[in-house]
Amino acid sequence: MTPQRYRRSAVACQNCRERKVRCSVSVTGIPCAGCTQDGAECIVRERLRRRKQQTRLPAAHHPPQETVQVDQLRAKSSSLPILSPQASREQGASNFLPQVPQTEPLEFPGNDETLRSITERRTDVAERTGVEISSTVLGQDNNTGQVPFYTGESPGFSSILDVCTQPNQTAPRHILLSQNISASLSTQDSEYLQHKGVFTLPQNNTSTELLCAYFHHIHPIMPIIDVAVFFNYSQGGQINDLNLLLLWSIFFAATNFVSENIWSLEGYSSRKEMKHAMYCRAKCMYDNGGETDKVVLIQSALLMGFWHSKEDGHAQPWYWIGVAISLCQILGLHRDPDSAKVNSAFPTRRRPIWRRLWWTCFFRDRWLSLTLGRPMRINLEDCDLPMPSAADLLGDVAELPASITSAYIPNDLPELAECWIVLIKISKLLGEILALSYKPSGPSPTLQQFDSLQTELLQFRIPSGPGHEQSRLAMFYIYHLQLHYQAALITFYRPYITRIPNHLPPSHVKAWQSKIIKQLDSAALQTNAILNDLVRERLLAFAGPMTPTLLVPAMHIHLLGCKSTDALMRRVGFNNLELCMVVMEELQDTYAAAALYRGVFLGAIKKICPHFLAGSTMQNSNVSDPSTSHVEPPEASVVIPPLSDDALNSLLDDTSFLDFWDSFHTDSNSNDMQY
Repeated sequence: MTPQRYRRSAVACQNCRERKVRCSVSVTGIPCAGCTQDGAECIVRERLRRRKQQTRLPAAHHPPQETVQVDQLRAKSSSLPILSPQASREQGASNFLPQVPQTEPLEFPGNDETLRSITERRTDVAERTGVEISSTVLGQDNNTGQVPFYTGESPGFSSILDVCTQPNQTAPRHILLSQNISASLSTQDSEYLQHKGVFTLPQNNTSTELLCAYFHHIHPIMPIIDVAVFFNYSQGGQINDLNLLLLWSIFFAATNFVSENIWSLEGYSSRKEMKHAMYCRAKCMYDNGGETDKVVLIQSALLMGFWHSKEDGHAQPWYWIGVAISLCQILGLHRDPDSAKVNSAFPTRRRPIWRRLWWTCFFRDRWLSLTLGRPMRINLEDCDLPMPSAADLLGDVAELPASITSAYIPNDLPELAECWIVLIKISKLLGEILALSYKPSGPSPTLQQFDSLQTELLQFRIPSGPGHEQSRLAMFYIYHLQLHYQAALITFYRPYITRIPNHLPPSHVKAWQSKIIKQLDSAALQTNAILNDLVRERLLAFAGPMTPTLLVPAMHIHLLGCKSTDALMRRVGFNNLELCMVVMEELQDTYAAAALYRGVFLGAIKKICPHFLAGSTMQNSNVSDPSTSHVEPPEASVVIPPLSDDALNSLLDDTSFLDFWDSFHTDSNSNDMQY
């Protein structure tokens, strides 16, 4: 008779283990049958299982799971000297090679169990978090937390705490919780990041030039960085505690504005190659770096939203802005922390940067919705965060020492801050335009709604042409504001070429549409005039990732002019379009979106009026023949083969909300301006 083999229970309480009897906890739960009978406390200690050693593989394939603290990686990564660009060039440079700290391997008890009791299990941790949330909201916890937490609005679960407050009052929604355990990286993860080059920063002078370019060209239009926190100035002029995720994201966005000698010094063959490398490192750190600071994640996502690549259908900007908006709403950035009453427990310093982050997300949401033809993610009816002010952009700068300000911050930042406020207001108007006229369902706009929004648009005031006393940077941003405004006007009038608002008397339709066409032509020609000014003043070098997008509405109107039955009007429309195409060609070496848009319009021109290409400068372009188009990878322009009607419609449908493909098939014998 084969002797009976007794197997040790996989889970047993402490009492049963000491008595060496079988425990029923895996069947009955806590308490087990033995503890219930004895009236004893049933304590189960969690079991930590070792990874089984594979006997067929050598032990070298199973290194110990060492961990590396993320904070240690940042601290050990080389500090970035705060030098002026000129001083950096004179000093020379050396690569930053952070040393990944090594820790002792984890030692496990001989019985393969940890000493952590059941009270430390995840369920109890979550319960304690809930207790901390309620005690903090109700003012029962005197400890000052550091991690922002948004409890959510009614009917969310945390709104039940309103019953504990005074009548007609609500509990605060923005609170600070205690710091979580710092994230850690395994040795394998840190080695992977090292292999991807995340810990190897550019040379000193390259880093300095990139930071200078960022705060001159990106920060004024996307002020998402608290510069006083970023430039954590200390003895020795060092930036301490560098956040590598944020730093690589900044470097990626700034690469558009550095000179050729910078990327060639770093060993790259082109600007696009350097951008690709910087983006890959930022994304690698985002995916694998264990970052837990949601503000840093928002900042990084907004900056990586400037990435375009044909591999993902040029959809990455839409993806990243969605990530940033979701994280903002998780933190409650869309809500005013002082909506019910002044939240004294919430740090005053956080309010300006939160306003800047949220309204930057709003700005990007509106213009990407316009560009890509996708629904707006932000509904202002759900938001009550106050509009930002120019002072929000200047407060943190005032805390910087003069040496940092003079080296990195534009001298005319106060003027640029005012431009940013105007840009946010234009973005609000654009959102109203898209909501009124571009909904796929619902009633058509009424004449009263149209007139009300038109009055608001026409009464809106933007800065006039720049003066000679202004810096070239300020001049460009004023022109850029004007491009935004003209694009918004064209977007507003465009649907009403063929669409009539409700309550418009039939006898007024023809005259009303004639005014609409004049307004469209005026806005498109004004866009060309602004482009002429940018070219004449040699300001195209300041063009940012948004600049190509702002030309598309005017180019659409010029393209429609190419369909006129009048030969002279066709030629004028093509000449106006040609100027925009020349500018797009100039920008496409830096911005893949410009190459994408230009390729789309080349395909459309070839479809509508191929004879115009014969004598134009576009014929000599390296993408004038779509079938042989090629732009340097990795951010290559789309290659456009000879297009059928269906293929052209499909391509344009994936590219822009401006439904200009519908005009390709209208009756050519219709009135000249019936777009």
